[in-house]
Amino acid sequence: MESLQNLFQTLVKMKWSDYLDIVVVAFIIYKLLPLLRTPHIMRITRTVVGLLVLAWLTDEVGMYTVAWILNQILAVGLIAFVILYQPELRRMLDHLGSVKFGRFFMAAKPIQETETVILQTVMACEAMSRERVGALIVFSREQNLDEYYKTGTVIDAQVSEQLLRNIFFPKASLHDGAVIIREDRVAAAGCVLPLSNSHLISADLGTRHRAGIGMSEASDAVVVIVSEETGTISVAIGGMLKRHLAPQTLEKLLRKELMPEQEEKPKKLLGKLKKGADKNENK
Repeated sequence: MESLQNLFQTLVKMKWSDYLDIVVVAFIIYKLLPLLRTPHIMRITRTVVGLLVLAWLTDEVGMYTVAWILNQILAVGLIAFVILYQPELRRMLDHLGSVKFGRFFMAAKPIQETETVILQTVMACEAMSRERVGALIVFSREQNLDEYYKTGTVIDAQVSEQLLRNIFFPKASLHDGAVIIREDRVAAAGCVLPLSNSHLISADLGTRHRAGIGMSEASDAVVVIVSEETGTISVAIGGMLKRHLAPQTLEKLLRKELMPEQEEKPKKLLGKLKKGADKNENK
């Protein structure tokens, strides 16, 4: 009871600036946490936290020799740490430097625009899957992916089924690269993505899938892949690949990842668009 009284007295003594300070810090942490979920950054975090916990435990239980060794490693190991994890640290700094902090204080973009982008993408992937046309579509989220955007051809066009199918048409000049979609628009096409070096990737997956997985490892992007050989639709997120997706499953997954705060509607808008397209064809 006494602790609650002390807490109440502390809250009463706080100024309005203290409350504002807490809210701003909490908001920034909330926005930055998703940026630290990429596999490379998580590997660095686990290493640092593991060493600190081990050093604390050995000191607490009286293992002074081991504790001394760990303290020496922590004292002089910064240089070695930077050398060993140079690629991961560089990517982490690139990620943090590419974050669009202006978004933190901007109003959310209209949900209807994102819905349209998802539906047009799903329709294009369904058609390309049926026709065995390979595709690699990257949805940019918090990180702006400028490093990869600059490797392609600037498009800056509205997302549509016809545009995506034309870009990935086998005889088109940009069909071998990736399309990057950001701010609900096709930003660039023919982009070069980093290949994954993971040994866990199935041997039957080619360069397109390795590029999609590599992009999801290096960023927070959502990558949609259509296999040229089998027509299989896959999605790579956080270094993990989800394969053999039906168009309806792809739609649900993209809604979940790109519109996390929006509840799914019981009636699928994809069906509406298809019905409208069928009516136009029958006219």
